[in-house]
Formats: sequence, C-alpha cells, structure tokens
Amino acid sequence: MSEARKWVTMGDVAARAGVGTITVSRALRTPGKVSPTTLAKVQKAVAELGYVLDETAGALSSQRSRIVGALVSTLEESVFATTLRGLSEGLAEGGLQLLLSATQYDPETEAALIPTLLGRRPEALVLTSDRHTPDARALLERAALPVLELWDLPERPVHVAVGFSNRAAGSAMTRHLIDTGRRRIAFVGLDRAHDSRGHLRLAGYRDCLRELSDERVLLLPPRRGATGPDYGAQGLREVLRRWPDTQALICVSDTLAAGAWCEAMRAGLSVPDRIALTGFGDFDMAGSSGLALTTIRIDGAAIGRRAAELILSGDMERGTRIDLGFSLIRRASS
Repeated sequence: MSEARKWVTMGDVAARAGVGTITVSRALRTPGKVSPTTLAKVQKAVAELGYVLDETAGALSSQRSRIVGALVSTLEESVFATTLRGLSEGLAEGGLQLLLSATQYDPETEAALIPTLLGRRPEALVLTSDRHTPDARALLERAALPVLELWDLPERPVHVAVGFSNRAAGSAMTRHLIDTGRRRIAFVGLDRAHDSRGHLRLAGYRDCLRELSDERVLLLPPRRGATGPDYGAQGLREVLRRWPDTQALICVSDTLAAGAWCEAMRAGLSVPDRIALTGFGDFDMAGSSGLALTTIRIDGAAIGRRAAELILSGDMERGTRIDLGFSLIRRASS
C-alpha cells in the first residue's frame, strides 16, 4: 500500500530554514519586511520542499478568501471565453482569482453548485444566466456578498446585471434583413427550455412579424453529441423543406450559422443571392475568409472587465442594470 500523502506545512519550511513560522509567513507574504539573508533561506527551503502557500489559512484570519465564484452556462463553446478572460484579468489586478464551474444551461445544476461556491466564502458570485430556481434565487438574495448576472439584462436582477438586450439584438438583425428587401425570413435555434438568450432573440424576431410574410420558426431538439454546425446544417435543410421560398435565415448563434453556410455550399445554394445567413456572437470564424458572416457582435471582454471593476470597487447598488450594448456587423452573407 502506498504511503498517504502529507502536505508540506509552513512549520516544515521553518524547520528547514532554521527560522520561526511567523518569519516564514512574513517572507512569503511581505518579503520586503525580512532581511535578504533570511528571505534566501526561506526561498531555498520552499524550493527544496515544494511548499505551496496555504491561502485558506490566510482567508480564515483575514475574513477574505480572495476568490470570486463564477457559474458559467457552458464551457463547451467559446461564447463566454472573452468574458471570462476580461473578468479574470480585471480581478487579478486586485489580487482576486476565479473559481469556475459550469451549469450546462440547467437551473437545477446551478442550484446545486451555488451552496458549494458560497461555502468557499467568495468575495462575489458571477453568473452567466438570469434563470434561477426559486430556492436558488432566495439563497442568492440572502447571501452576504455581491451577485452579478452577466450577458443579460433581467428586469429584476438579484443584485447587479451587466450585459445587453438579446431581444433588441434579435429585432435589430431581423430589421436589417427587412431593410435589404427580404420578407420571407426564418429563425432557427435550439429547443432548450432554459436558454433564455435564445428565447429573447426569438422574441426580437417576433417583434418584427408585422413586416414579415409569416412566422417561420424552427427550434431543434438537442441531440447527444451534436454540435452547433450540425444543428445549423439540419436547420437549413428543414427550413427549406417546410418553407422552400425562404429568403433569409437568422441563426441563434454563429456556430449554427456556420453549419447552415456549409450546408448551403453543399446544396449549391448561393449565399446571399439565394438565401441570406446571419448569426450571433461574431466568433473568430464569422469574419474568416469565405464565410464573411453577418452577425451581432458583443464585447464579451468589456462585460467581464466591467464586472471586475464593480467587484473591486464595491460600488454596486442593488437592482442596477448596466447595458453595454451590441453592434450589428454586416458582411457578405446578407
């Protein structure tokens, strides 16, 4: 049987360096307050023993964890990557770090993860969803820390919301296609009960129905192993089967639009002459050579940075909604 692993302690470092534990702590946390000779002894002992500073001990004594909890809807797509980068970089300037988990767009999973994160006593909690179970919302409202909901602008945020209007973005994209002379416009997304952003983009499309020939909405059921491009290709095929005269297809994301574009090329359909294609997100592939996708650009990094600024400043009034807006990027696909 292998020997149980024993963590190296500050006492072990002190014994190796021939100093007291208080001196080791001072050398590691405020090295300028110890002599160069003592610092060198401590650093040598740390390197030899492989010691890692126990941050939880400092948290217990200072009442600060220096951690910000983040619950992200998914880590399988790049949609939140820039937001997490902006958030992480901004928090690092204040000596804070992210503790990250994914909910897979499931409010029940979120509800199970919230107590786990709160148990770590984070400085703040960041969520990329505004759909919470009643119990989870009650817990968040009682929590003695800031709660920030990103990427959406709920009418009644738990604490503070930083994002943009997905409904306005859906309406803006539909309006763009109407302005190009198209009236037979379809919308394709996924039939996920808890995908509030997709629902809001669809609501924006429906806000323009008076100027469309009819409603053409296709919501595809999720399939295990399927990717965004898979759904996009399937969506275009099904839309043209149901409504052969469709002039434009609004896809709920760029990944779906990429799949629809590939399917159009496979079927010999000219984009945008036969059918215009649009997406949401302005992912890297949207502007790549050959695709040139019309899309909605969200400054995800700015959302993350703004959230970090709020957390570090502590200047957050409950109920605040910060709208950072979006941009419609027109390219050759429409």
